[in-house]
Amino acid sequence: MTHPPRHTPDTPRDLVGIGIGPCNLSLAALAHPLAALDAVFYERRPRFDWHPGLLLDGATVQVPFLADLVTLTDPTSPWSFLAYLKAHDRLYPFYFAERFHTQRTEYDAYCRWVSQNLPGLHFGHQVDAVRWNPERDVFEVDFTRLDADGEAEALGRTHTRNVVLGVGTAPWVPDPLTPLVEAPGVPVLHAADYLDHRDTVLAAGHVTVVGSGQSGAEIFLDLLRHRPAGRERLHWIGRTEAFAPMEYSKLGLEHFTPDYTRYFHALAEPVRDRLVTAQWQLHKAVDAGTLAAIHDELYRRTLHGGWPDTVLTPGVRVRTAGRVATTQVELHLEHEQQGSRTRLTTDAVVLATGYRPCPLDRVLAGLDPYLRRDNSERPRITEDHRLVLDPCVTGSVYVQNAELHTHGVGAPDLGLTAWRSAGILNSLTGKEQYPQPARTAFTTFGLQDPAHRVPHTRQAHRLTPLTDGRP
Repeated sequence: MTHPPRHTPDTPRDLVGIGIGPCNLSLAALAHPLAALDAVFYERRPRFDWHPGLLLDGATVQVPFLADLVTLTDPTSPWSFLAYLKAHDRLYPFYFAERFHTQRTEYDAYCRWVSQNLPGLHFGHQVDAVRWNPERDVFEVDFTRLDADGEAEALGRTHTRNVVLGVGTAPWVPDPLTPLVEAPGVPVLHAADYLDHRDTVLAAGHVTVVGSGQSGAEIFLDLLRHRPAGRERLHWIGRTEAFAPMEYSKLGLEHFTPDYTRYFHALAEPVRDRLVTAQWQLHKAVDAGTLAAIHDELYRRTLHGGWPDTVLTPGVRVRTAGRVATTQVELHLEHEQQGSRTRLTTDAVVLATGYRPCPLDRVLAGLDPYLRRDNSERPRITEDHRLVLDPCVTGSVYVQNAELHTHGVGAPDLGLTAWRSAGILNSLTGKEQYPQPARTAFTTFGLQDPAHRVPHTRQAHRLTPLTDGRP
């Protein structure tokens, strides 16, 4: 394997990555063979962790294993999922398992293997600020090195020509429930922390799950399977009008292609905003298999008469909430279609209320004078995932999984991670390091002639004989 040139303190780096989740880990893996590229990545956590609170037994990643860090751009990469299996002598067991979708715990283990073997990754480094130095035409990146307990150990600074932000998302808690999560006593927790508090939640008399997406469904199913028949005492509520299945038809999945991403980016800002809201079933609904498993478990509990002690109600929002005598929580609910209201008293609450992009304001405060924003004060982002900055800034700041408003529902999707990383590297180096596909969808998303995007028929290479044909 090739390695980047040795870095000297006086030489600015080509690229500094902030955050090491799947997005920047993909970028680091694809950057690794580019010997002339000096890149380094910083992450405040002590090691790679991918949603550790949701690594439930049997839960699968909702994209095929080909949507790993590199394969859809470079199938020959030594950092592919198949290479991981080979390195652990598990290729044949995976072959006979015939699994197109891997378990979530296995995807986490694969990414950790890459992070432990790929150079240029620095965990335990918290980036504090990014500034533009006009005298040197470089970005200054200030960071704090943390010890094993997460305490500040030393300060540092590096200079770079380009930055890529891959800081990911953070658990989101609705305002009415924020005080309850922060207070001790009755367990009210976000789904991101579910496994850490699972035993406590299972021991509670009555449990309410809030959120009708995939995480809510998986947690409700896990609780249901571990509660005694007839004494389940479970509520599952969510704001969507139904516990709806994820759109998983083959043509529907073409919304997660580079073709659709380019189409979406070219739309007017108000149109993009309407689409993101309307397309929730493409990426925020529930896998049909999980819904079937919930129904199967509920049905099994009716075989000997009676119905399980469960309530599943969609179309419900939590208006307010409070504690009752420090031992319970009272949720004030509103059914939006009926316009009716009620109260629900419960002993534990799990909030499967999703994630929001981590705010960039703190890290990018030093760049705010140069940053160009849209009508909703969000960063403007180019098609090749660069923040639109003042022309006096000659360097580039790229973003990963922070561009839902400009690139559509595929922004957080793992299936587009390798394609986006390759595009960033091509843009950054000014070379086609990774050739991009000319067309990726059968659907033509706008009134345009797709003929110009259809690649020419590729001719098979002729083989040159190694001998003159004589034995």
